[in-house]
Amino acid sequence: MRLAVISDTHLSAPDARFERIYANHLAGADVLLHCGDMVSASIYHSLCRHPRFLAVRGNCDHFLLDHELPPTVSAELGLASGRVLRLGMAHGWGERPTVWKRVAGLFPGFDLVCYGHTHRRDWTEHDGTRLLNPGSLGEGSLALVDVEDDGSLACRFVDADAEEAAP
Repeated sequence: MRLAVISDTHLSAPDARFERIYANHLAGADVLLHCGDMVSASIYHSLCRHPRFLAVRGNCDHFLLDHELPPTVSAELGLASGRVLRLGMAHGWGERPTVWKRVAGLFPGFDLVCYGHTHRRDWTEHDGTRLLNPGSLGEGSLALVDVEDDGSLACRFVDADAEEAAP
């Protein structure tokens, strides 16, 4: 199973760059996660075309929707082996160096906790839980996580803007 994880999009509307990133990295993922700060309803509605899209509210998401985005999401993702991946997601808040601690505290014992807010990539482990911050999609960063049937996780960060500049 592949998870595409993004955060801190900070775009007023989908543009050609966003559509390229969606087509190249997000559309083919089994699950698409957005860890907050979409900033506009048009970005939200664009991402809703993904069949398995999960999102949380960020501190800059002050747009009107038919429903309110939740501050946290917890989900169980079934793997082909019958195992379940326990996933937690929140945007984060407060002082940037300790955002991970506050978010991790919301999901004790989970397999993977995704968060945003800091615009800094993070792929660490704390008390048996993998923590992931994909960085800011607005700055070209996203993460792809491959989940094996045994529950093991492998993360690859993508610099979408560097890809565009490559020959």
